[in-house]
Amino acid sequence: MTLLNELSHHRGSNSGPGVYETPALPTELWWLIITARQIISAPCEKRQGIPLNIAMISYHTCPLATLGGKDTGGMNVYVAELTRQLGRDGIHVDVFTRSQDEHVPHVIHSLGFGNRVVHIPAGPEVPLPKQELAKHIPTFAEEIKRFAREKDIHYDLIHSHYWMSGIAGEILKAEWKVPLLQMFHTLGLMKNRIAQSESEIEGDYRINGERQVMRAADKIVAATQAEEAQLEFLYEVDDQKIVIIPPGVDTSRFYPIPNDEAKEAIGHHGCPRLLLFVGRIEPLKGIDTLIRALAMVRASGILEKQCYSLAIIGGDPDAPVEEMSSEMARLQALCEELDLEDLVVFLGKRAQETLPYYYSAADILIMPSHYESFGMVALEAMACGTPVIASQVGGLAFLVQDGITGYVVPGGDPAALAKTLTRLIQQPDLRALLGRQAAEYASWYSWDKIAARMKNVYDEMLENKNPCD
Repeated sequence: MTLLNELSHHRGSNSGPGVYETPALPTELWWLIITARQIISAPCEKRQGIPLNIAMISYHTCPLATLGGKDTGGMNVYVAELTRQLGRDGIHVDVFTRSQDEHVPHVIHSLGFGNRVVHIPAGPEVPLPKQELAKHIPTFAEEIKRFAREKDIHYDLIHSHYWMSGIAGEILKAEWKVPLLQMFHTLGLMKNRIAQSESEIEGDYRINGERQVMRAADKIVAATQAEEAQLEFLYEVDDQKIVIIPPGVDTSRFYPIPNDEAKEAIGHHGCPRLLLFVGRIEPLKGIDTLIRALAMVRASGILEKQCYSLAIIGGDPDAPVEEMSSEMARLQALCEELDLEDLVVFLGKRAQETLPYYYSAADILIMPSHYESFGMVALEAMACGTPVIASQVGGLAFLVQDGITGYVVPGGDPAALAKTLTRLIQQPDLRALLGRQAAEYASWYSWDKIAARMKNVYDEMLENKNPCD
């Protein structure tokens, strides 16, 4: 019997046979014992009133990274904003990511509410190709274990993002005996189905890794019904394992800003009308489709009556030729070929806090992607009252309400995109109506609502776990 049990079963001096009364101990000590027993037994019961500790894993990309880079985008925003909201709700979160710069502090308190971003050294502290990154996952997991030991912290649940994080999560799950919740954000087999060149094909190491994580995870979060169907059809995941929770949007940051004030904030003093693309510069995003569609719109003559420009946020357009990404070079060459250099401006990466101004300054946001698991950029733009034209693919087909918050068009079809662009350019009243409806619709995706749904999943997983194994 433990000392605690001995004390709590201590007989008073007047106890009858087999009868346990309040022990003959000071009142203060007795209540200390009761409290201690509640805390110790909590993992075997429903942890009422005890804050959750979540180990959030984002192995290959830091949630604090500037958007528009090679491996930065919606997932970064998702992890950062979910962590902030969980903190508001009283949940402690440590976000573990691989250190890519030895000069960046290993622990950063910038997500509020005591939540931390922890940069874990695993391999060289520099950006690495994803296939190289996979080799350092075991080291990454071991260093997380060491951090937890040194900080004397017990994590109740692991929430991992992208397949490589899931591999680390599987290692930690085995060590800590806690549930593993996984979100993939993109799926390798889906990317392979729409790949336009051999270089875009995801290797077996990723596909096999995804399948491994799907087996190991206790629950998988899908952003949309489309992703749920992909998990079931392509990977044969049991539908009982999947829960659909869309990403959210910070409506305290993303809201309609008067157009003139937004343009002033970003220093836009060119053409009064603005089209916008925001995202990574890669073939998957279909930016070439947008550029070709713009050329068609110009050829129709309507741009002579209205001064429009297209701003593309993402990548590094000013990199030396030898360092510039092949896709950026290809897109710039395409603009030159189509004589659009006076209409298209490549702005490069922009900080997250500036994006509400760009969205609000734009007349239309265009997402011509070949594949999107969700499309957080579209949701942010809608929250700012900007209508969206998006490809009818993946999550975008569910997120953008055709004819209500914007329009969906067939992916990879410049003519269809040009037709819809022309319609919205020519009808300012329609743009305004769609923008108002978009902002109203986006309010249903506020992070407080999304985090509440995620917390329910956490609670369900912890209730179904047998912590006394």
